Amino acid sequence: MSFQKPAPVALKVFPWVQWFLAILAVFFAAFAVSCGGTNHPALATHAAYVTLPTQGSVQLLRINNATGEITADAQTPPVAGLSPKGLALHPSKKFLYVVNSGADSISQFNIASDGTLTASGSATPTGSAPFQAVIDPTGQYLLVTNTLSDNVSVFSIDSGTGALTPAPRSPVYANPGPSAIAITPSGSFVFVTNPIGYVTAFSFSGGVLIEVPKSPFAADRGDAALVVDATGKYLYTANTTANNVSGFSIDGSSGALSPLQNSPYTSAAGSQPSAIAIDPTNSIVYVTTPGSSFSIWAFSINQTTGVLAPVPSSPFNLLSGGGLFVVMEPSGSFFYVANQGSQNVAGYSYNSGTGTPSAITNSPFKTVATPGSMVIVH
Repeated sequence: MSFQKPAPVALKVFPWVQWFLAILAVFFAAFAVSCGGTNHPALATHAAYVTLPTQGSVQLLRINNATGEITADAQTPPVAGLSPKGLALHPSKKFLYVVNSGADSISQFNIASDGTLTASGSATPTGSAPFQAVIDPTGQYLLVTNTLSDNVSVFSIDSGTGALTPAPRSPVYANPGPSAIAITPSGSFVFVTNPIGYVTAFSFSGGVLIEVPKSPFAADRGDAALVVDATGKYLYTANTTANNVSGFSIDGSSGALSPLQNSPYTSAAGSQPSAIAIDPTNSIVYVTTPGSSFSIWAFSINQTTGVLAPVPSSPFNLLSGGGLFVVMEPSGSFFYVANQGSQNVAGYSYNSGTGTPSAITNSPFKTVATPGSMVIVH
């Protein structure tokens, strides 16, 4: 007698089972993606970093997505003599660059999926007393101001490893004492403050800086910080010695600067504006002033002309201490200020329509040491 192997039996899958399995697959796919980044909506927090100049290290912070509250996290191993100040986050969110003002170098850190930092290779030499850094919108180049060398260094960035290589014709003379640096959203123009009261302007292409005709352009005494608006049409400087803010229009073809109507702009109180930022809606300019008279100035931006006007109730005297920096949360809900002489960062929510800030619950938030600069992963 012979036996035949029975034919396979088709398993009937009911439509509701197929629907359930499809939903389950989508859920696990979304969960897997959320675990791979530091700022996915599924996560409760996202990462930020502050330099700690006196510690020679960088500290990881966690920002609550809903409330803006900060929780301190891991600190990189302290290294004496580095005095890290400026920070630059690569657009890929894979690399963080730290400007070591005391060691005339730039350190590279790789960013893990949980936001923690790992040093990568040896520090890259730069000019004397490097101060700030910026990365062009394509992520191909890192630019660093060297205050005592009176120049700007340009480095090409390896897209795979993040390693830095000096670009041809780098460094480039940038007039006396270049400090703050900004680049237009198009990546076509770079601007640097010279605290003697000027802004040096460059065209930028293929890693090469060329100073634009008639540069440098007069700002005001002690221009300590600058910011370019989201349209790339306007530039503003915080002038510490002159106690005001200068505004300029940017020529889209040449990069030349022209003073805006009624510039410079002042506030009714406070002195020595030292940091400046524009909110993500491109509606409000915030300026901080340090010392015992600490305050936050807020100006509305005329979208057609770029002219600034103080918002009602500005300046806002919200705490004592001072403002070493002001950094906007990219989501448009919060901003953060470092307090001079204090080991903390103050946080504020704000109304983009009125510009009015309010202290975040439990602010200020303690850090290991006085922070130097801050960048938020978004």
